[in-house]
Amino acid sequence: MQFYFNPLDKACKSRMGAVPCGCRVTFRLFWNGGGEMPHDLDARFVFWQDGKERTPLSMNRTADGFFITLRFHETGLFFYYFRIGDEFFGRGSLRNGIFVPQASLAAWQLTVFAKEYHTPDWMKGGVMYQIFPDRFYKAGDFPIREDKVLRDDWGGIPSYRPNGEGKVLNNDFFGGNLAGIIEKLDYLSALGVTVLYLNPIFEAYSNHRYDTGDYMKIDSLLGTEEHLRKLTAEAGKRGIRILLDAVLNHTGSDSRYFNKYATYDSVGAYQSVTSPYFEWYHFSKFPHVYDSWWGIDTLPAVNERSASYQDFIFGEDGVLRHWLACGIGGYRLDVADELPDFFLEKLRMTVKSASSDAVIIGEVWEDASNKIAYSERRRYLQGAELDSVMNYPLKDAIIGYVQTGKTSQLRETLFMLMDNYPKETIDVLMNILGTHDTQRILTVFGGKQCANKDEMAVTFLTEREKAAAKRKVMMAAVLQFTLPGVPCIYYGDENAMEGYQDPFCRRCFDWLHTDEELLAFYQKLGALRKRFSDAFYDGEYDEVFADDGCLVYMRRAARGNVYVWVNNSHEEYTIRVNGTFYEHLSGTRFTDRRKCEAKSFGIFTKIK
Repeated sequence: MQFYFNPLDKACKSRMGAVPCGCRVTFRLFWNGGGEMPHDLDARFVFWQDGKERTPLSMNRTADGFFITLRFHETGLFFYYFRIGDEFFGRGSLRNGIFVPQASLAAWQLTVFAKEYHTPDWMKGGVMYQIFPDRFYKAGDFPIREDKVLRDDWGGIPSYRPNGEGKVLNNDFFGGNLAGIIEKLDYLSALGVTVLYLNPIFEAYSNHRYDTGDYMKIDSLLGTEEHLRKLTAEAGKRGIRILLDAVLNHTGSDSRYFNKYATYDSVGAYQSVTSPYFEWYHFSKFPHVYDSWWGIDTLPAVNERSASYQDFIFGEDGVLRHWLACGIGGYRLDVADELPDFFLEKLRMTVKSASSDAVIIGEVWEDASNKIAYSERRRYLQGAELDSVMNYPLKDAIIGYVQTGKTSQLRETLFMLMDNYPKETIDVLMNILGTHDTQRILTVFGGKQCANKDEMAVTFLTEREKAAAKRKVMMAAVLQFTLPGVPCIYYGDENAMEGYQDPFCRRCFDWLHTDEELLAFYQKLGALRKRFSDAFYDGEYDEVFADDGCLVYMRRAARGNVYVWVNNSHEEYTIRVNGTFYEHLSGTRFTDRRKCEAKSFGIFTKIK
């Protein structure tokens, strides 16, 4: 007995992916067993809202299967499977579009989101670029605190060894600044960048600045608030919006609010129980034992339920509104998993009321539609919290495909994203290949292993190894730039930068040596996204062909489709199409068919 069901096939599920609240959805099971469907079969649709009882409903019989139509009136997660006679059919039993009975049942997920949920149109179809501000470009000299180290060897090895107390201070700075970013806006524009995401820029002790010292002040080494206003204005002239990193789960121990080292002229929570900031933190033994992020005592955790902290962040004169008034386009939220749902809901209301088209992107490393954090199911993508998340699942899937030549993880990840996420979210997903928290993508594909940080500091690819790794980066970038979402380049990846884990993935951009081949490739990808913006803005994803090693897909749009192939196998394939097409990466035309050599990739559109 066999049936066909695919939630990404509108013949089976009338609304693909997540659905808006109040929407009617029809589910259809098709008989796929040959001959007539047995007359004595009955079917039930078994569904339940997350955390509630299961409800079996009888399905209507047709000549070729069964169907049922339901309306979902509440936002949240729903799960469902089918029961045909005495057998169960669920997600885990799908094999090439055919159901087979399976003892271990896995349900499909249906995400129901708020009807009014909408994500910023300006971000769709664009290109992101992430900058670690201290290491991008230096223009001029700005003041630095005496307890920090200002390096004069741009491009040197970042300090990584612990001090006598076993702590890595992260207090060496190379002096990259906002003025430097302004000077390089034309460079970014030539890459096709439309969204510029900056790691934290507020005053802090460390070079990564995730230990905020003062939320209302730009770090002096980066510049001033006027520099930020100029950056947003100059970037805006080039069609680029600026996103800031919001670190709201914790502050620095060396901050105006905690003031463990009496650096500031305030009375910090560490100094007195009468501090206006005392309720922001939790001390189990005042003052030396307190909650901190992952037990790191330089990052005391904030109590998000504190009324005064909420007013400081969300108030009319609060942090979020202040920087939005400087012209930024939104925020990326550090460790979104650590921020409770009520806090994220208030954050969204604050941001959207101040700037309705501002974007909110969360740092979530897993499937953000059903993530469980600290034993609670999160509601990130149901319309009241985030617009987008960092797309780590797709990052891992792309890397897995390029490294193994197997399409299975990539296809399953795409299936998951399109089935579980709202389309509004998918169109603004932050598609990454690397970040300040991961190895450089060239280093990943280079494959050299290091035993410790001393080796990481001095290990680089040979020219031959680099050439092979660059080819893999290009294949990965083609996927990153053409799959649903917005590609995000980690600064310097387009210039073949190398680097193992933090801090080696945060080296200074090498402006003296340019990898012209790789840079030109990224520029071409950026230009293609702009040229075929309709397809990449919100175009549907359709899989045209797939087997173990080769994937062909198209981004479908009203004004023309964009086709992509990636063949990471050792075989040659032939794509058969009707008409004349232009392959944009090689600059060649073909009619009716195209050979796809082993280890190749391409992007093509129809001419006639």
